[in-house]
Order: sequence, then C-alpha cells, then structure tokens
Amino acid sequence: MDSGGGGEVASSAAAGPPAPLEWKFSQVFGERAAGEEVQEVDIISAIEFDKSGDHLATGDRGGRVVLFERTDTKEHGGNRRDLERMDYSASRHPEFRYKTEFQSHEPEFDYLKSLEIEEKINKIRWCQTANGALFLLSTNDKTIKYWKVQEKKVKKISEINIDPSKAGGNGSIPSSSASSNPKQFLANGNSSDRSYNSLSNDLSFPPGGILSLRLPVVTSSETSLVARCRRVYAHAHDYHINSISNNSDGETFISADDLRINLWNLEISNQSFNIVDVKPANMEDLTEVITSAEFHPTHCNTLAYSSSKGSIRLIDLRQSALCDSHSKLFEEQEAPGSRSFFTEIIASISDVKFARDGRYLLSRDYMTLKLWDINMDSGPVSTFQVHEYLRPKLCDLYENDSIFDKFECCLSGDGRRVATGSYSNLFRIFGRGEGSTEATTLEASKNPMRYFYQN
Repeated sequence: MDSGGGGEVASSAAAGPPAPLEWKFSQVFGERAAGEEVQEVDIISAIEFDKSGDHLATGDRGGRVVLFERTDTKEHGGNRRDLERMDYSASRHPEFRYKTEFQSHEPEFDYLKSLEIEEKINKIRWCQTANGALFLLSTNDKTIKYWKVQEKKVKKISEINIDPSKAGGNGSIPSSSASSNPKQFLANGNSSDRSYNSLSNDLSFPPGGILSLRLPVVTSSETSLVARCRRVYAHAHDYHINSISNNSDGETFISADDLRINLWNLEISNQSFNIVDVKPANMEDLTEVITSAEFHPTHCNTLAYSSSKGSIRLIDLRQSALCDSHSKLFEEQEAPGSRSFFTEIIASISDVKFARDGRYLLSRDYMTLKLWDINMDSGPVSTFQVHEYLRPKLCDLYENDSIFDKFECCLSGDGRRVATGSYSNLFRIFGRGEGSTEATTLEASKNPMRYFYQN
C-alpha cells in the first residue's frame, strides 16, 4: 500500500465507504534459502517509495541502500496516465526489479563523546529528479547524505588495430604529406635543409602509413548506474536523528532529533538553521521529546512535529526564525479516571504523516492510529484501534521493554485508507470513509490468505 502513484486526492472524507480491497501476494525481495540465518546487517530498517511509485528504496542495518524500479509499466510503454488513456488493464500486480545498491554509511566513532555511531539507515527520503538522475537523502543516527544515482556510459577499448585507410586521421603521417614540401619550416620562420634531411633520414613513412602501429579505439556503448554522494550534512545533532523530510520548494529539508529540528538547504552542507529547540535550560525540567517531524506536502512554510506526550504541533516558518510557539496544537484530552502508570508511555507518538492534499494528519501511538483535520484542533476525526487486545498485558510489555516499540503509518494515495504495522509480521489497513467499517489484518508473507477482521 504505497502512498505514491495513487489516484486523485480526496480533499475530504469519501461520501460513501469504499469497497474493501482484496489483498494478494505480489512480490518478495531478498528471500533467504531454507535454513539460512538472517544476518543482523541485512535487516531492513528504512523503506520509501518515490512520489510516482515507480521507484522503491530500502535501507538496512549494514548502512546499505538498495533501489528497485517498477517494470510492468515500462513493458507496456508510457506512464500511468498514458496506460489509462489506452484502456490498459491494470489488473496485473505491480512488478519491481533490482536496480542498484550502494554503501551509504559506514560505522564511525565519536572520539569526543566516546560514542560508537552505527551505520544503520534510519530514514530515506526521495528528492526531485533532474536530467534522468535520481536523488535521495539517507541518514543514520548522526549524519545525513545526499545521493545522486545516474546512468553513466562505460568506456572500454573495443579494438586496437587501426584501419589503414584511416591511418592519417589517427595520427600516422602518410608519405605524401611528408614529401610534398621539400623544406621543413622551423618555429621562428626560418628553414633548414639540414633539419629536413635529418628528418627524412630518421623517419621514413611508407605509403599508407605504418601498418604495425596500434592505437586504442575507445567506445561507450554500455551503461551502468553510478551512485555519487553529493553532500554530507554532519555535526548538527547532539542526539539521534529520528526524522528527515523534504520541503515542497525542492530546495530545503528538515532533520529532527529528540530536542531540535534543523532546516537545511540541499546545496549547503556546512550550515543549518535551528528552527525548533525544546531543550530546557536545566535538563531535569525536560518533560517531552520530539519523536517525528514532517513538512506539509504543498505549503513550504508549514511543518508538523509530534512529541512523546501524544501531542502534534503545527508551526509556521513565517512567524519567527525560532519557532518556539506553535500555530496549532493537536492533542486528545484524557477521559476522567482513565489515567494509569502506562498512560503517558502509550500516548507517545512514534510517527506522523500528512495526507497528500495536506488537509489531514495521521499519527501512530502504541495503541492506536489517529486521523486529524488540521482545521479542527479539538480532537481527532477518527481513531483506529490497533493494539487494544494488548491493554491487559501492558505490565508484561513494560517489563520486556516492548511497550517502547515504535511503528510507522501511511495513507493511501487517494486518502481513503490508512495502514500501519503490528507484531507477528502483521499489518493493518483501515477504511476512513464515512461509515466505513473496513479493518483488515494481513500477514506479510507469501501466503497472506489469513484474514482477521476486528471492528
């Protein structure tokens, strides 16, 4: 259920509930052989579609980024709009194939803080394409990198023996050109019969040139994908980076850690602007941290960030250079008598996403998915129960630290469904149309025909 390549964006909730989707297995990447153990470095830690839905990027704990491209549209020519005009049946599953991979990050060591920085990719974000090249941002805990992936022609020597008929053009001197002028002129304009005689005695060129002379001919018929790091944005975060987000202006992006959000220009790697700082003067007064941040999809001056207290703040960059105050605050009031030891822990928001039209915000906490209307800050417009069955087990989950696990969320391209992950290799899809009761649980496996319905 990717957020790219969807239909027209629904600016408001659908008039009627959409029919439940039928989910089928389509493809698997990186399938391991029977009995093969999964290596820690091969575990995927980040995944992202581009806006068109034609490219997919994954990052793993080994610091590698692997790119895939969609092939089923290429086989039938044109993009999605062209296929729709041709009445091409879209009943086939989207098909992706491996495109290329590169090592994005390496393990590092911060000697000042005696801290080991692992290479694990935390987030990947696609940037605007240009001149047939792909651009993306990838980050680990401390360093963000800007990558350009482009096809380049591979130069190789195709033949060594030159064509005798083209010998003159390849640097050999035919005898006619050597003997046509009886005198050789020197650089200062004078001539010397002696120099001409010595030249003719030392170098003798037979008609047609020297056949034994071998010159390489370089051709570039094949192409290969080359990934090049264009910028490195480092030394700007004291805490682990949890979010990066591109701006709709195509020139800037933000990076967020637990206490700060920085604004960068893609072309300037040695300077960033701190736009949000929640660090108190005394760290003992710290009550909440930033958990996620994202730019508005169309308004370049607006961004949202979530906190560990379950609130989402909308800020306007036009108000001030340092956005200490927010323009809107979204949070749900506690029901009287419902507070417990775990209330604040399970309220912490792990991910926040804008709908494609920018009207709605989707947030994920440990127990629920919540959909917010940015024009209505009194409470969420919809709440989807994801882990309600775990509520009696919160004490056990706290003991083994599972209660601190983080899950991501997303909206479909048309805005009519939301999805998030769960435990046991399961993911959940909810319909958000008015009156919709769609709540599907699927197992991410080759045989996903296990349907669970929880209304």
